[in-house]
Amino acid sequence: MRLTMRERKAVTAVLRTRYRRASKKQKGRLLDELVGLTGYNRRYAAALLGERGASAARLRERVERRARQRPRLYDAPVLEALRHIWVIMDCICGKRLAAVLPETITVLERHGELALEAATRQKLSAISAATIDRLLAAERRRLQLRGRSATKPGTLLKRQIPIRTFAEWDQTQPGFVEIDLVGHDGGFAQGDFCQTLDVTDVASGWTETEAVINKAQVWVFAALKAIRARLPFVLRGIDSDNGSEFINDYLLRYAQQEKLTFTRGRAWKKNDGCFVEQKNYSVVRRAVGYARYEGSAQRRLLNALYGELRLYTNFFQPVMKLVRKERFGAKVKKTYDRPRTPYARLLASSALQPQAKRELRTQYADLNPAALKRNICRLQRQLLNSGRRPVDLEANAMRYHSDTIPRDLPHGHDSAATRRLDPTRATLRGRGGHLAQRLAGDSAAGISQRTKVGASQRSHSAAQTLAQAIARQVKAGPVRGRAMS
Repeated sequence: MRLTMRERKAVTAVLRTRYRRASKKQKGRLLDELVGLTGYNRRYAAALLGERGASAARLRERVERRARQRPRLYDAPVLEALRHIWVIMDCICGKRLAAVLPETITVLERHGELALEAATRQKLSAISAATIDRLLAAERRRLQLRGRSATKPGTLLKRQIPIRTFAEWDQTQPGFVEIDLVGHDGGFAQGDFCQTLDVTDVASGWTETEAVINKAQVWVFAALKAIRARLPFVLRGIDSDNGSEFINDYLLRYAQQEKLTFTRGRAWKKNDGCFVEQKNYSVVRRAVGYARYEGSAQRRLLNALYGELRLYTNFFQPVMKLVRKERFGAKVKKTYDRPRTPYARLLASSALQPQAKRELRTQYADLNPAALKRNICRLQRQLLNSGRRPVDLEANAMRYHSDTIPRDLPHGHDSAATRRLDPTRATLRGRGGHLAQRLAGDSAAGISQRTKVGASQRSHSAAQTLAQAIARQVKAGPVRGRAMS
């Protein structure tokens, strides 16, 4: 078995000391020993054991002189076209993009969104996934999000709904889906706020989303029926988590009447819903971020956005499915199939009716991914601009904590307890600076803008920042400073 890099360095360091004191014949034997242990080239091994100064420098100079200077294959026009296509395709990874790049170029040229010279088109058709990732490495470093969970268990009907783990999903035909809710609380989980019902087909990766006003069972059930009506395949089974929005009599009776398989994951085992959990991020969070959305107006905006997003995601976003996992000692090798869009996977399925396939092909022929992307960005801007202002979020936080503030103290009383409990009586200072200045300086669009796709995104809203500052102040004790106006 080959030595690790650390072991090779240790062996070299030990032999180097003996090498410098050895005779010429002994040096040859030590050199043979190092080459046999490490597999190094003999000249390179001699340079490592010899004087590290001049010998290593001369070796590097010879290597640099021999280095082949060749012209850049993927020039500026190729990089510009690749970046343009990559943005239209929602900044997906090189493996997924390379698999659909020739077809995507054809579709964009058909709709007049792209005009390439023959040489540029040829280079893009032959580019590898690794080269795509290398050329776009500087553009990807800004994409990272975090998530939260607000699932509350429903216990009454658990015994009637069997458990299915992630390892038991072996369905090869479309129609068996995982469902989950994504909350849009903006970091302040008080009151009603919008939720997104995410429905993902296990076999094809086809994803449908629908926003509801809150997580009440009646709204979630109505959204599930609306999604079922627009699925391009027959719904055969549902798998959910243990939240009360799913584990209820509405959904159980519906599944029994419609002869649907209804299963649930294990409590506190999110990987049992791994297919839909992945879409919670890649579809929902990447599109709408972590801001707070509430009310009918923002729910309508969310659903208008999801109407464009479902076409863009299902027809133009390739996905890879895990084929097998192999363990080699401490390492696990995962093998994936060729990236294909959910649309392509449905067309390849023998379980889908010919009429449904014809309808999908007709719909695909009329779709323009660049136009869909523009519509998505336009609706995202409207959604961000419709957000509540920080002063409203601050007022909510104040009202939430107002019940703990004594109201029978005389006017002007400034006890330590009052300063600890009342956030309006003292200056709250932290690592980020004066909180009041931070709240006054941010706009609602500014807070939400951190959640837009393609940028480094913060999940903390002004209300959450305020609540955390209040909690730190209560824990720390009295705060010295001037009164807030």
